[in-house]
Amino acid sequence: MNELFGALGWLIPLGVLFLLFLSGVRIVTEYQNGVVFRLGRYVGLKRAGFRWLIPFIERMVIIDLRTVARDVPPQDVITKDNVSVKVSAVVYFRVMQADKAVLQVEDYLYATSQIAQTTLRAILGQVELDDLLSQRERINHELQQVLDARTGPWGIKVSNVEVKHIDLPLEMQRAIARQAEAERERRAKIIAAEGEHQAAEKLAQAADVLSRNPATLQLRYLQTLVEITGGGNHTILPIPLELLRAFGAVTARPIPAEETREEDEDEDASHGLS
Repeated sequence: MNELFGALGWLIPLGVLFLLFLSGVRIVTEYQNGVVFRLGRYVGLKRAGFRWLIPFIERMVIIDLRTVARDVPPQDVITKDNVSVKVSAVVYFRVMQADKAVLQVEDYLYATSQIAQTTLRAILGQVELDDLLSQRERINHELQQVLDARTGPWGIKVSNVEVKHIDLPLEMQRAIARQAEAERERRAKIIAAEGEHQAAEKLAQAADVLSRNPATLQLRYLQTLVEITGGGNHTILPIPLELLRAFGAVTARPIPAEETREEDEDEDASHGLS
């Protein structure tokens, strides 16, 4: 009996020590860091693997080092040209220094989310609506740089910021639609004018080539008559080109100076008689 009590006297302290040992065991995964405090004072970091803390004396805060994606709620933004829009975004960041993320800020996730909202309103308020719609890549880069600079003292690296959605007022959507329609009409008119200009140049070149050989002009004239009569029942009265040339020469012949002088003298005589 005494031997039993003696064995229990040894087992109980050993059991208590084993339980104390188990209470100090910590397992840190590969994507985590542990920030260790001893009696309230920061003493260092614990990397991935098996770690043991002094029970009731040391405490460890686990920080996740993986990239975190946080949605920025829609923000009411007034652009530089006084247009009210709602803009939402997403922020990608990760903790680079776990000790600063614990020691320098109370809740780094909440703080990063709040500073992302204020930065989004501040940056977008300095650009015009057209730049916000067309230069989104530049705006994303500027947001990333500003956020990274502000969260750097917390040991946080902002890797990317993306503007997801821009909610425009209905009146502004109609105005943009009218602008786009006017732009398309302008391009259509320019294209049509360029086509007319090119067609006129080609016609002038063709006329120059045809005028060099009368036989070529005669063949083209006959081909045109064939094309006209091939489309249906038409009555065509062909006129010889020589007659057309003669008629054109007569109408275009300048009046001799002697005839003009005689006409002027007749007019003067008639005025003198009157």
